[in-house]
Amino acid sequence: MKNILMIATGGTIASKNSGAGLAPALTAGELLGSVPEIGEICNVTEVQPFNLDSTNVYDVHWLELERIVEREYGNYDGFVITHGTDTMAYTAAALSYLIQNSPKPVVLTGSQRSVYLRDTDARRNLIDAFSFCADDGASGVKVVFGGNVILGTRAKKTRTRSYNAFSSVDFPEIAVMRDGKPFYYLREECSPAPKFYHALDPDVFVLKMIPGLKAEILDYLSGYCDGLILETFGSGGMPNYENGEFFTRLKKFIDGGKAVVVTTQVEREGSALGNYEVGRRLLDCGPVLEARSMTLEAAVAKLMWILAQTKDAKETEKLFYTEIDKDIF
Repeated sequence: MKNILMIATGGTIASKNSGAGLAPALTAGELLGSVPEIGEICNVTEVQPFNLDSTNVYDVHWLELERIVEREYGNYDGFVITHGTDTMAYTAAALSYLIQNSPKPVVLTGSQRSVYLRDTDARRNLIDAFSFCADDGASGVKVVFGGNVILGTRAKKTRTRSYNAFSSVDFPEIAVMRDGKPFYYLREECSPAPKFYHALDPDVFVLKMIPGLKAEILDYLSGYCDGLILETFGSGGMPNYENGEFFTRLKKFIDGGKAVVVTTQVEREGSALGNYEVGRRLLDCGPVLEARSMTLEAAVAKLMWILAQTKDAKETEKLFYTEIDKDIF
């Protein structure tokens, strides 16, 4: 049997009622003990770097997970990370950039209800995650949830209560789990060895456009972030009211050495800045990067990864448009 390292981080799957609401309480060993069938799938060793509601998980924790995988990479055949669902897509995207081209699987899973409860999706998700991780065809960073296997760069939480909480946005699921085995829709190629990265720039901000927003917000943000992601309307566009003040201030923002990514608030089918005047004018403000079909989670994580390596506009553009795990096309 294969040797798998389980990295437990908390989340709903490990929660109990604290008297003030659900909070992570179960240890990695208790999680494994609740699903003894996993012992028939693979040999498991567990570690628990933290035990948090995933609302409290951010870049320092992503880097800690990367360090654990890199340190233990030669000792295990794969890795299963149990994680809260609220920010799982961000963590999966971040690890997709921090751990690239891995021939070994790094699988994230969790649940909508605690493993402590009788009526839960936790046991199925855990069995599916370990079964996929132990499969010879598994590689790279994946989310295994609700019977689906999703690329880390394409996963998004789209439901708050249902067991099929995660969707693959604008890209097919890699596989589905059937009777404890993955049925592959797509097979992937990866290099013989992974490439690890060790830094992220956390000073990235997402500005969601709303009707009537004042352009002065861009001047304020320029003092607080190295990169800005604009969540714009429709296929991509900023308002031209106030005598085009948004475009004037955005150009000033970019001229100050800041990176700007434009995406859309619409969940599927991506941006297309060339379609409308309000989108084309964005392209005249300077080197604006278009997220196209990227998920917001992937755009955030990728910009953090890029800006930790370079602040040069041309190099940032080159890296942003370099496809990694089908994140942009």
